[in-house]
Amino acid sequence: MIVVHHLENSRSQRVLWLLEELSLPYRVERYARDPATGLAPRTLKSVHPLGKSPVIVDEDAGLTLAETGAIVEYLVDKAGALGPGDDPQTARRYRFWLHYAEGSLMPPLLVRLVLSRIPVMGRIALRRVQPLIDVHLDHVEAELSQRPWFAGETLTAADVMMSFPLEAAAARNGLDGRRATGAWLSRIHARPAYDAALRAGGPYDYA
Repeated sequence: MIVVHHLENSRSQRVLWLLEELSLPYRVERYARDPATGLAPRTLKSVHPLGKSPVIVDEDAGLTLAETGAIVEYLVDKAGALGPGDDPQTARRYRFWLHYAEGSLMPPLLVRLVLSRIPVMGRIALRRVQPLIDVHLDHVEAELSQRPWFAGETLTAADVMMSFPLEAAAARNGLDGRRATGAWLSRIHARPAYDAALRAGGPYDYA
C-alpha cells in the first residue's frame, strides 16, 4: 500500500491523480495549511525532514520518498505505465516536460505569487516577472498546438507533472487566449481518474 502525505492545494494533488490513472492502491493522509502563514504544518517533518508535501511511503517496499518528480518516476516504474514508451521522439519530449514543470516553469510562477503579496513594490516588480512567464506559456501553447498531450498522442506522466503549474498559472493570472493550453486543461479535468483524485484529496482551488 502507498500512503500519500497530501497537503491541501499543493503539488501533491497530481500524485493522487497519477495513482488513480495507474490504478495503484493508496491511502491519503491529509494535512491542512497553517491559516496564518499558508505553510505546511510542522507535523510533516515527522514524515520527512524537509516538512514538505508530497511525500509517499511505499509500505511494501519500506520506502519514503519526497519530491514530486522523483515520486512520479518511481510510480511509473512501479506500475509499468504512462512512461515514455519506445519511440525516441516521444521519450525525448517526455523527459523534457517531466523536468521542465518544476525546473523551469514553476520558479517564475512562484516568484509571481510572492510578489503579488507585497504591496506597491511587489506590483512594480511584477511588470518584470510577467514577461518571463509569458515566454514559458507561449512555448507551452506552441507545443500543445502540435499534439494533444505533451509527449505525443497519448497521456503520460509528463502531463501529470505539467498539470499543477499550468493550473496555477490559469487560476492566478489566466492564459490570455492560449486556446491549446486551455483545451489541454479541459481534457485532463474531464478524465475520470482526475475526478477521483479530487474526491480523495479534498479541497483544491486550481481545478
